[in-house]
Amino acid sequence: MVRRALLDRGDKLAADFEVPSRERAPSNSQVPSSTQVQSDSPPFRAEQGRPHWHGAGGRWLVWVGRVVVWAVIVLIGYRGVLAIVSGPSSPSRPASPHTAAGASAPFPVALAEAYALEFGNVYLNFSPATAASRSKALAAFLPAGADPQLGWNGAGTQQLLDEQVAGITVRSAHTADVTLLARLDGGSLIELGVPVYASGGSMAVSGDPALLPGPVTAVVPTAGQSPATDQATEATLQGQLAGFFAAYATGDQATLARFLIPGTHLTGLGGEVSFGGIDAVRAPVGGPIRTISVTVTWQFPARSAGRRGGAVGSASAALQMTYELTVVRRDGTWDVQSIGASAPAAQAAQGVP
Repeated sequence: MVRRALLDRGDKLAADFEVPSRERAPSNSQVPSSTQVQSDSPPFRAEQGRPHWHGAGGRWLVWVGRVVVWAVIVLIGYRGVLAIVSGPSSPSRPASPHTAAGASAPFPVALAEAYALEFGNVYLNFSPATAASRSKALAAFLPAGADPQLGWNGAGTQQLLDEQVAGITVRSAHTADVTLLARLDGGSLIELGVPVYASGGSMAVSGDPALLPGPVTAVVPTAGQSPATDQATEATLQGQLAGFFAAYATGDQATLARFLIPGTHLTGLGGEVSFGGIDAVRAPVGGPIRTISVTVTWQFPARSAGRRGGAVGSASAALQMTYELTVVRRDGTWDVQSIGASAPAAQAAQGVP
């Protein structure tokens, strides 16, 4: 019966809410029960007395819609003004490789260097017996109307032994000067400047090459006062490193691993030379990690040298070389951490490369 009581109470509250206080009927004390109340006002309807919530009916959606519409109008107007100011845009098309390379791409450095190397191999070799083939080969590098021999008078003989790129100077998106370092059959080391023109993937030698002097011999700083050395460590290392360099010459990985700290890997020389002996070890005074220099003699296999009369036997060659090693003291012995070319002490002290 509790539920019925609650429902009755709810009906009473709903009735009180629907009838406004100003239009309620007088109380029983003022109007007799047998008398019907007469009123000039129209009959009251429950729907007229209900309070309205101004947020209902979707009015907030109307305001959101207005904001969206105005944002679209502003955006369309902005794009229209921008189109008028900037003018009509042309449809974009993918640029072809030739157009990109010839118009906006930077100068093709790597290709120009390789191109100059091929040219130098033809240009620096000449002989009257091969003049016709040389002219034909040069034509592939020269623009139309150029001298077919590019300045050579057709006499004399020259042979190129070796060449490589020494540098390149880029002057614009189409022009550059490539410098070749070459060794001729006379033994001299020279430089050759080659002007190269590039456009749209095509190349040509755009002018006469220029012969330039090769690099001169630099004056190496003389060694000053040598630092103190650890003679006891040098004696220990000289005996221990003999086995290391013997394994380094053959490339024996199992033996090399006994002389290396964990994590270090060396391939060795693979039998190109054989170990001749350790000539000197220089170890500075220091702690458990030191950088030392070791002078070693390598023995090269005997090879026959070809001559006019046939093959002639050759004695085994020997070369003395100096290495720089980083060694680490572990468990009473010195293990090798790294090996490389040795720089003189004076260069290391002065930062000379």
